[in-house]
Amino acid sequence: MDIVTGSFGYIGKYITRKLISSGKRVKTITTHPDKPNPFGNDVKAYPYSFDNPELLISILKGCDTLFNTYWVRFNYGKWSFETALRNTNILFESARKAGIRKIVHISVTNPSESDALPYYRGKALQEKC
Repeated sequence: MDIVTGSFGYIGKYITRKLISSGKRVKTITTHPDKPNPFGNDVKAYPYSFDNPELLISILKGCDTLFNTYWVRFNYGKWSFETALRNTNILFESARKAGIRKIVHISVTNPSESDALPYYRGKALQEKC
């Protein structure tokens, strides 16, 4: 079994589709677990649960690979790049505790810690997690 963050989003849905077509079983963790599921019964959706690492660990247990696309597009309300970094650390630490053997981190940018834009600077810091 593999787990994909954001299977209902743009990048996550293509990863999920490829995994399913390759015969893999997949589940997802997402900000919107109640969103319409384009994969039907093939993918079970769970909330991220960053505020409850024990629950997150239980969701991740039994999975071999975590495909991570998690990030925020911009600071908005309770969502910030700093929050995303903290959540990524929680996610990766929970994955280790759950016995995940491999984390595949996907980023569609070429981030740099020296970038003046917080989005790209944050993505570079995220890759260090």
